[in-house]
Amino acid sequence: MKKQFAIIGLGRFGGSVTKELVEQGADVLAIDSDRTKADEFRDIATQVVIANATDEQVLRELDIPLYEHVVVAIGNDIEASILATLLLSEMGVKHICVKAETDHHEKVLKKIGAHRVLHPEREMGARLAHHLLSANIVDYIELSSQDTIIEAVATPSLIGQTIQDLNIRALYGCTIIAIRRQGRLMAAPQANEGIQAKDVLVLLGPKKAIYAFEKDFIAN
Repeated sequence: MKKQFAIIGLGRFGGSVTKELVEQGADVLAIDSDRTKADEFRDIATQVVIANATDEQVLRELDIPLYEHVVVAIGNDIEASILATLLLSEMGVKHICVKAETDHHEKVLKKIGAHRVLHPEREMGARLAHHLLSANIVDYIELSSQDTIIEAVATPSLIGQTIQDLNIRALYGCTIIAIRRQGRLMAAPQANEGIQAKDVLVLLGPKKAIYAFEKDFIAN
């Protein structure tokens, strides 16, 4: 079953999260009070709704409490951000991620129930999407519009296999450039290096190749 997310606010950050989640196969409900912004995502998000996310009745009509992950990416309207977060918290949403404008804004958000608060740059949208999709993703770095580095905890399907066994470069087009093991970094590991429990793999490659590898080996 696909993971389902609701994104409130389709500015630069919210739009980035939405695009990244959809690209990785997630179902996304995108919400914005601005018709122009909402229309930009008609052909991207699973569902797009023009709505006021500070209205409790609207949120309930959209079945927001059923979404495990909700991202509040409202722009400069701090009051709306706080009210939407408070409503989500009261509704019992399990994971609420919120974009904060200031340190004081962050403190308020945490007090009223935000589980994660971010002060994002553009690339943070992609990073958050990867963390939301899999708890095994330790870090995500977008090197360019095409190339990406991820750090991911080795899953049971990887443990015990060697790099040569996995044949990742040939099958996916990405490369294990390092392994973090017990606090030390093993750069350019040999083909016969076996993957152990708690290893963190550092992979480099095109975004599509990384996505394919994540889907097969890393995602929850």
